Amino acid sequence: MLVPVHGVLNQDQLQQVRTILDESRFIDGRLSAGLTARKVKRNEEIPQDAAVLNQLNNIVMNALYNHPVYQAAVMPHRVATPFYARYGSGQYYGDHVDDPIMGPMQARYRTDVSTTVFLNDPSEYDGGETVIRTQYGNHKAKLAAGDAITYPSGSLHHVAEVTRGTRLVAVTWAQSMIRDPARRELLYELHKTRESLQKKYPDDEEIVRVDHTYINLVRMWAEI
Repeated sequence: MLVPVHGVLNQDQLQQVRTILDESRFIDGRLSAGLTARKVKRNEEIPQDAAVLNQLNNIVMNALYNHPVYQAAVMPHRVATPFYARYGSGQYYGDHVDDPIMGPMQARYRTDVSTTVFLNDPSEYDGGETVIRTQYGNHKAKLAAGDAITYPSGSLHHVAEVTRGTRLVAVTWAQSMIRDPARRELLYELHKTRESLQKKYPDDEEIVRVDHTYINLVRMWAEI
């Protein structure tokens, strides 16, 4: 399931993030990749021990985690500290599948859902689409600054080569309370229907039954 999350960051937040990124030190992104991914990865990232990460995460991750669409679609149990990446002209990230388990040994987590948060306007660069392979073909995502796209971590995907300008993104992963992607998609669709009906018919007893069904399906399928 691919879900766009619009309006994660507002203009003030984007300006704060951009100021921090413009003043930050980036290193070769291959240093954070495994042996296979390292062969196809050409970008730059802020080091994971950089002091500015706390500032960035307070803005970006707080906004993402608390966004109602992200919560409903991903149902996160654990969320990873993101990588803040920069792609200049000629840089890309070839076809790869995200590692199934990430994090330090004392705090490992399963990667169910990947998320890319776009941090600068798409008019600032050519190329640079996040391309996710699905059973219906390739899906290309190049969203407005402040928007995000979520997609299954096990899907084959790549970042197209940037041919002009600079692409700025934050990439993070989540272990979902609902491990099975098909169940997660059903719950998300049911959630959207439930919310729509609750707004139209707030006192209808049938809507209460739908609400109870959603709640009990989450109870049945959740892993925490």
